[in-house]
Amino acid sequence: MPTNQPELPDQVRRTDLRVIRSGTTAIDQGHTMTIGSLPLERGGVLPDVEIRYRTWGTLDETGHNAVLVLHALTGDSNAAGDGGWWEPLIGPGRAIDTDRYFVISSDIIGGCSGSTGPTSIDPRTGETYAMHFPIVTIGDMVNAQRRLIERLGVTSLVAVGGSIGGYQALEWATRHPDLVSATISIAASGRLRPFGIATHSEIGRRAIMADPDWREGDYARFGVFPASGLAIARMAAMLTYQGREIMEERFGRSPASRPSPYAPFGGTYDVEGYLHHQGQSLVQRFDANSYLYLTRAMDLYDLGGEQGDDHWLRQIAAPLLLVGIRSDWLYPPEEVRVLAAQAIALGRDAAYLELDSPHGHDAFLKEWTALGGMLQRFLDRVRPGEEREGGMIAQ
Repeated sequence: MPTNQPELPDQVRRTDLRVIRSGTTAIDQGHTMTIGSLPLERGGVLPDVEIRYRTWGTLDETGHNAVLVLHALTGDSNAAGDGGWWEPLIGPGRAIDTDRYFVISSDIIGGCSGSTGPTSIDPRTGETYAMHFPIVTIGDMVNAQRRLIERLGVTSLVAVGGSIGGYQALEWATRHPDLVSATISIAASGRLRPFGIATHSEIGRRAIMADPDWREGDYARFGVFPASGLAIARMAAMLTYQGREIMEERFGRSPASRPSPYAPFGGTYDVEGYLHHQGQSLVQRFDANSYLYLTRAMDLYDLGGEQGDDHWLRQIAAPLLLVGIRSDWLYPPEEVRVLAAQAIALGRDAAYLELDSPHGHDAFLKEWTALGGMLQRFLDRVRPGEEREGGMIAQ
């Protein structure tokens, strides 16, 4: 059994392994582990898969005190430390306490932050995959994560994530219950509804593909990038992440307060400037083909599939917390609440809590105090790495 920090397996590429002390928590600069070939749910095999990941805290002697933090669509494994997307929630004495828990976050396959994806080299051709990358699913992402955590010596974990990370948490709870001690799924229901597929995903994909610089996905070979298409995709998606209340409060009909990359057409409103900024920011850090693959994986996820929700909810063997957001219209809270009710009706140890926030879907990246309280109370109840008694979560 592992003691203290696990030794890095032979498959870990020993690059960028610095750990920097900054503020109250260490910043793990990342590791890359080769996990071998990965059979895919929709057929075929992805060869020589690499997973980029970061860790914080110490794995205990039993391997039971792990918390796997699962990132959102355009996120990455940089969850903690200065600049981490969940920095206020992860660290010594915080909701996900790195003095108590061994925290892991990995970049999902299909993305562009270090794990195998469309920008990776296909070992069979020596060229980047681009659109020759296979379709990957949430299940494939979690299967890859399982290889990673087992090689790190983890024998039990709490899975926690929001949005597409919430899907991954549900996948862990239902398809891998033997390794799960508890699950927290935030801002995610059992599947994305037609409104979400249309407004969040398909409009954005068509914007990318319509950009002349997309070049059927081979833009890297031609030395170009579909920046306009990806920026528009991000602009459309941002509308599904924001609550109507906060949009009115923050922008109203005020004129633009920041420069726009586009020539003004009869003036520019502040909300337009915000969307332009968000689009340009994503272009600087994300791959367009990865955006296509990850949004499709999000669309394809269906908790029940042909066997129905009940079949998979019955597989859950550990406490489950589902968190909805009052103003979320990508995953409306009533859908998340219904999923929790289904699990409870089947006798699962499940509960629903709701963030009373005007920030829409993105509230799980903003409501630090409220969300931190929910996470801490739940983790204190399930106590990863410790013996515990049963009992339902207070609602």
